[in-house]
Amino acid sequence: MALVLQRALSQLLILVVLLSVFQVIPSFCFNPKKLLNASYYVPSGSDWSPAVATWYGPANGDGSEGGACGYGNAVGQAPFSSLISAGSPLIYDSGKGCGSCYEVKCTGNSACSGSPVKVVITDECDGCGSDAQYHFDLSGSAFGAMAVSGLDENLRNAGKINIQHRRVECNYPGRSIAFHVDSGSNEEYFATLVEYEDGDGDLAKVELKEALDSESWDSMQQSWGAVWKLDKGTQLKAPFSIRLTTLESGKTIVANNVIPEGWSPGQTYRSIVNFET
Repeated sequence: MALVLQRALSQLLILVVLLSVFQVIPSFCFNPKKLLNASYYVPSGSDWSPAVATWYGPANGDGSEGGACGYGNAVGQAPFSSLISAGSPLIYDSGKGCGSCYEVKCTGNSACSGSPVKVVITDECDGCGSDAQYHFDLSGSAFGAMAVSGLDENLRNAGKINIQHRRVECNYPGRSIAFHVDSGSNEEYFATLVEYEDGDGDLAKVELKEALDSESWDSMQQSWGAVWKLDKGTQLKAPFSIRLTTLESGKTIVANNVIPEGWSPGQTYRSIVNFET
Protein backbone atom coordinates (compact mmCIF):
# COMPACT_ATOMS: atom_id res chain seq x y z
CA MET A 1 0.00 0.00 0.00
CA ALA A 2 2.84 2.36 0.84
CA LEU A 3 4.50 1.57 -2.52
CA VAL A 4 1.31 2.38 -4.45
CA LEU A 5 0.91 5.67 -2.56
CA GLN A 6 4.54 6.59 -3.28
CA ARG A 7 4.07 5.94 -7.03
CA ALA A 8 0.88 8.05 -7.09
CA LEU A 9 2.64 10.94 -5.37
CA SER A 10 5.53 10.74 -7.88
CA GLN A 11 3.15 10.83 -10.86
CA LEU A 12 1.29 13.77 -9.33
CA LEU A 13 4.58 15.66 -8.84
CA ILE A 14 5.56 15.09 -12.49
CA LEU A 15 2.16 16.37 -13.65
CA VAL A 16 2.50 19.54 -11.54
CA VAL A 17 5.97 20.23 -13.01
CA LEU A 18 4.72 19.79 -16.59
CA LEU A 19 1.78 22.13 -16.04
CA SER A 20 4.11 24.74 -14.53
CA VAL A 21 6.34 24.66 -17.61
CA PHE A 22 3.40 25.25 -19.96
CA GLN A 23 2.17 28.15 -17.82
CA VAL A 24 5.58 29.84 -17.96
CA ILE A 25 6.13 29.65 -21.74
CA PRO A 26 2.71 29.49 -23.42
CA SER A 27 3.53 32.20 -26.00
CA PHE A 28 6.29 30.13 -27.58
CA CYS A 29 4.23 26.93 -27.76
CA PHE A 30 0.72 28.10 -28.42
CA ASN A 31 0.88 31.61 -29.94
CA PRO A 32 2.72 31.47 -33.30
CA LYS A 33 0.81 34.60 -34.45
CA LYS A 34 2.62 36.64 -31.78
CA LEU A 35 5.94 35.53 -33.24
CA LEU A 36 4.92 36.64 -36.74
CA ASN A 37 4.04 40.08 -35.41
CA ALA A 38 7.27 40.55 -33.46
CA SER A 39 8.69 44.05 -33.89
CA TYR A 40 12.20 42.79 -34.64
CA TYR A 41 11.05 41.15 -37.90
CA VAL A 42 11.74 43.66 -40.71
CA PRO A 43 11.67 42.31 -44.29
CA SER A 44 14.68 43.26 -46.39
CA GLY A 45 14.07 46.36 -48.53
CA SER A 46 10.74 47.11 -46.83
CA ASP A 47 11.43 50.86 -46.80
CA TRP A 48 10.92 51.07 -50.58
CA SER A 49 7.38 51.67 -51.86
CA PRO A 50 5.87 51.69 -55.36
CA ALA A 51 5.22 54.90 -57.29
CA VAL A 52 4.81 56.19 -60.84
CA ALA A 53 7.33 58.39 -62.67
CA THR A 54 7.09 60.66 -65.70
CA TRP A 55 9.32 63.53 -66.81
CA TYR A 56 8.90 67.09 -68.07
CA GLY A 57 10.90 69.92 -69.55
CA PRO A 58 14.02 69.51 -71.74
CA ALA A 59 15.41 65.97 -72.05
CA ASN A 60 18.60 66.92 -70.22
CA GLY A 61 17.15 69.89 -68.38
CA ASP A 62 15.95 70.91 -64.95
CA GLY A 63 12.19 70.57 -65.36
CA SER A 64 10.86 74.04 -64.70
CA GLU A 65 12.52 77.17 -63.37
CA GLY A 66 9.10 78.58 -62.51
CA GLY A 67 8.10 75.78 -60.17
CA ALA A 68 5.39 76.00 -57.54
CA CYS A 69 7.90 75.95 -54.65
CA GLY A 70 9.57 79.20 -55.68
CA TYR A 71 13.19 78.05 -56.06
CA GLY A 72 13.44 79.67 -59.50
CA ASN A 73 16.60 79.06 -61.53
CA ALA A 74 18.34 77.59 -58.44
CA VAL A 75 16.96 74.18 -59.48
CA GLY A 76 19.48 74.01 -62.32
CA GLN A 77 22.42 74.97 -60.12
CA ALA A 78 24.32 73.23 -57.36
CA PRO A 79 23.33 71.74 -54.99
CA PHE A 80 20.04 70.86 -56.74
CA SER A 81 21.90 70.35 -60.03
CA SER A 82 18.69 69.57 -61.96
CA LEU A 83 18.04 66.42 -59.88
CA ILE A 84 14.58 67.60 -58.92
CA SER A 85 10.96 66.53 -59.22
CA ALA A 86 7.44 67.85 -59.21
CA GLY A 87 5.21 65.90 -56.86
CA SER A 88 1.63 64.72 -56.99
CA PRO A 89 -0.72 66.28 -54.38
CA LEU A 90 0.23 63.62 -51.82
CA ILE A 91 3.92 64.56 -52.14
CA TYR A 92 3.62 68.32 -52.71
CA ASP A 93 1.15 68.61 -49.80
CA SER A 94 0.01 72.18 -50.58
CA GLY A 95 3.63 73.32 -50.56
CA LYS A 96 4.63 71.69 -47.27
CA GLY A 97 6.50 69.02 -49.25
CA CYS A 98 8.76 71.61 -50.88
CA GLY A 99 12.40 70.83 -50.12
CA SER A 100 11.79 67.21 -49.09
CA CYS A 101 14.18 64.61 -50.49
CA TYR A 102 13.51 61.18 -51.97
CA GLU A 103 15.42 58.36 -53.57
CA VAL A 104 13.86 56.88 -56.72
CA LYS A 105 14.90 53.86 -58.78
CA CYS A 106 13.48 51.69 -61.56
CA THR A 107 13.95 48.04 -62.50
CA GLY A 108 11.04 47.22 -64.80
CA ASN A 109 12.59 48.56 -68.02
CA SER A 110 15.64 47.13 -69.78
CA ALA A 111 17.22 50.59 -69.64
CA CYS A 112 16.87 50.84 -65.83
CA SER A 113 20.07 50.64 -63.82
CA GLY A 114 18.32 49.77 -60.56
CA SER A 115 20.51 52.29 -58.76
CA PRO A 116 18.81 54.98 -56.63
CA VAL A 117 18.80 58.65 -57.62
CA LYS A 118 18.27 61.34 -54.98
CA VAL A 119 15.85 64.13 -55.92
CA VAL A 120 14.40 67.21 -54.23
CA ILE A 121 10.74 68.25 -54.49
CA THR A 122 10.71 71.71 -56.09
CA ASP A 123 7.40 71.81 -57.97
CA GLU A 124 3.80 70.60 -57.99
CA CYS A 125 2.24 68.22 -60.49
CA ASP A 126 -1.45 68.77 -59.77
CA GLY A 127 -2.47 66.59 -62.73
CA CYS A 128 -0.44 63.61 -61.57
CA GLY A 129 -2.90 60.96 -60.46
CA SER A 130 -5.20 60.92 -57.48
CA ASP A 131 -4.63 62.48 -54.06
CA ALA A 132 -3.63 59.03 -52.78
CA GLN A 133 -0.99 58.29 -55.44
CA TYR A 134 2.76 58.81 -55.25
CA HIS A 135 3.67 60.22 -58.65
CA PHE A 136 7.03 61.85 -59.39
CA ASP A 137 7.17 64.10 -62.43
CA LEU A 138 10.95 64.23 -62.70
CA SER A 139 13.17 66.61 -64.61
CA GLY A 140 14.56 65.09 -67.80
CA SER A 141 17.97 64.91 -66.12
CA ALA A 142 16.65 63.07 -63.04
CA PHE A 143 14.57 60.64 -65.10
CA GLY A 144 17.57 59.81 -67.30
CA ALA A 145 19.80 59.37 -64.24
CA MET A 146 17.84 56.19 -63.36
CA ALA A 147 19.09 54.57 -66.59
CA VAL A 148 22.10 52.43 -67.42
CA SER A 149 24.90 54.66 -68.69
CA GLY A 150 24.23 55.55 -72.31
CA LEU A 151 20.60 54.39 -72.25
CA ASP A 152 19.03 57.50 -70.71
CA GLU A 153 17.28 58.39 -73.97
CA ASN A 154 15.83 54.88 -74.19
CA LEU A 155 14.38 55.25 -70.71
CA ARG A 156 12.92 58.70 -71.41
CA ASN A 157 11.26 57.26 -74.52
CA ALA A 158 9.22 55.01 -72.22
CA GLY A 159 7.52 58.18 -70.95
CA LYS A 160 5.76 56.72 -67.92
CA ILE A 161 7.19 53.94 -65.77
CA ASN A 162 6.68 52.23 -62.44
CA ILE A 163 9.39 52.95 -59.88
CA GLN A 164 10.28 52.44 -56.24
CA HIS A 165 10.72 55.38 -53.88
CA ARG A 166 11.61 56.18 -50.29
CA ARG A 167 11.90 59.34 -48.20
CA VAL A 168 15.49 60.18 -47.21
CA GLU A 169 17.27 62.94 -45.34
CA CYS A 170 18.39 66.00 -47.27
CA ASN A 171 22.08 66.74 -47.06
CA TYR A 172 23.82 69.75 -48.57
CA PRO A 173 27.49 69.43 -47.51
CA GLY A 174 29.13 72.73 -46.76
CA ARG A 175 25.90 74.71 -47.13
CA SER A 176 23.94 76.55 -44.48
CA ILE A 177 20.29 77.58 -44.68
CA ALA A 178 19.68 80.56 -46.98
CA PHE A 179 16.87 83.13 -47.04
CA HIS A 180 15.98 84.76 -50.36
CA VAL A 181 13.93 87.88 -49.64
CA ASP A 182 10.84 88.12 -51.84
CA SER A 183 10.79 91.08 -54.23
CA GLY A 184 7.47 92.29 -52.79
CA SER A 185 8.85 92.77 -49.27
CA ASN A 186 8.79 96.23 -47.68
CA GLU A 187 9.02 97.94 -44.28
CA GLU A 188 5.74 96.39 -43.05
CA TYR A 189 5.66 93.16 -45.06
CA PHE A 190 8.45 90.59 -45.11
CA ALA A 191 8.49 87.38 -47.15
CA THR A 192 11.34 84.95 -47.73
CA LEU A 193 12.09 81.74 -49.57
CA VAL A 194 13.84 79.23 -47.29
CA GLU A 195 16.44 77.02 -48.98
CA TYR A 196 18.82 74.11 -48.32
CA GLU A 197 17.49 72.68 -45.05
CA ASP A 198 19.34 69.50 -44.12
CA GLY A 199 17.40 66.64 -42.54
CA ASP A 200 13.63 66.75 -43.14
CA GLY A 201 13.99 69.38 -45.84
CA ASP A 202 10.45 70.64 -45.27
CA LEU A 203 9.09 73.03 -42.64
CA ALA A 204 6.10 73.08 -40.31
CA LYS A 205 6.67 76.50 -38.76
CA VAL A 206 8.69 79.65 -39.46
CA GLU A 207 8.92 82.49 -36.91
CA LEU A 208 10.56 85.92 -36.97
CA LYS A 209 11.97 88.02 -34.15
CA GLU A 210 12.72 91.71 -34.69
CA ALA A 211 15.75 93.69 -33.54
CA LEU A 212 18.36 92.77 -31.00
CA ASP A 213 16.35 93.78 -27.92
CA SER A 214 13.12 91.97 -28.78
CA GLU A 215 12.07 88.75 -27.03
CA SER A 216 8.84 87.99 -28.88
CA TRP A 217 8.52 85.73 -31.91
CA ASP A 218 5.92 86.38 -34.64
CA SER A 219 4.58 83.38 -36.53
CA MET A 220 5.00 83.67 -40.28
CA GLN A 221 2.41 82.24 -42.65
CA GLN A 222 3.14 79.98 -45.58
CA SER A 223 2.56 82.28 -48.55
CA TRP A 224 3.07 79.72 -51.33
CA GLY A 225 5.47 76.86 -51.89
CA ALA A 226 8.59 77.39 -49.77
CA VAL A 227 7.89 81.12 -49.32
CA TRP A 228 6.85 82.34 -45.84
CA LYS A 229 5.48 85.81 -45.01
CA LEU A 230 4.82 88.19 -42.13
CA ASP A 231 2.33 91.00 -42.78
CA LYS A 232 2.49 92.87 -39.49
CA GLY A 233 0.95 96.17 -40.57
CA THR A 234 3.55 98.19 -38.64
CA GLN A 235 7.16 98.98 -39.45
CA LEU A 236 9.46 96.03 -38.92
CA LYS A 237 12.76 96.66 -37.17
CA ALA A 238 15.80 94.79 -38.46
CA PRO A 239 17.95 92.82 -37.87
CA PHE A 240 15.66 89.79 -37.98
CA SER A 241 16.28 86.38 -36.43
CA ILE A 242 14.37 83.47 -37.96
CA ARG A 243 13.37 80.28 -36.14
CA LEU A 244 12.57 77.17 -38.17
CA THR A 245 10.73 74.01 -37.08
CA THR A 246 10.75 70.92 -39.29
CA LEU A 247 7.60 69.08 -40.30
CA GLU A 248 8.61 65.44 -39.89
CA SER A 249 10.83 65.42 -36.79
CA GLY A 250 9.84 68.69 -35.09
CA LYS A 251 13.43 69.86 -34.78
CA THR A 252 14.00 73.59 -34.22
CA ILE A 253 16.90 75.83 -35.22
CA VAL A 254 17.51 79.59 -34.98
CA ALA A 255 19.33 81.76 -37.51
CA ASN A 256 20.25 84.71 -35.31
CA ASN A 257 20.20 88.16 -36.95
CA VAL A 258 20.33 86.55 -40.39
CA ILE A 259 18.48 89.44 -42.06
CA PRO A 260 20.59 92.56 -41.41
CA GLU A 261 19.69 96.19 -41.10
CA GLY A 262 19.38 97.74 -44.55
CA TRP A 263 18.22 94.47 -46.11
CA SER A 264 16.93 94.62 -49.70
CA PRO A 265 14.17 92.76 -51.55
CA GLY A 266 15.57 90.23 -54.01
CA GLN A 267 18.74 89.61 -51.99
CA THR A 268 19.78 86.26 -50.51
CA TYR A 269 21.14 86.13 -46.95
CA ARG A 270 22.97 83.03 -45.77
CA SER A 271 22.90 81.86 -42.16
CA ILE A 272 25.69 79.98 -40.38
CA VAL A 273 23.40 77.17 -39.19
CA ASN A 274 21.71 74.07 -40.52
CA PHE A 275 19.87 71.06 -39.10
CA GLU A 276 21.98 68.11 -37.99
CA THR A 277 21.66 64.89 -39.98
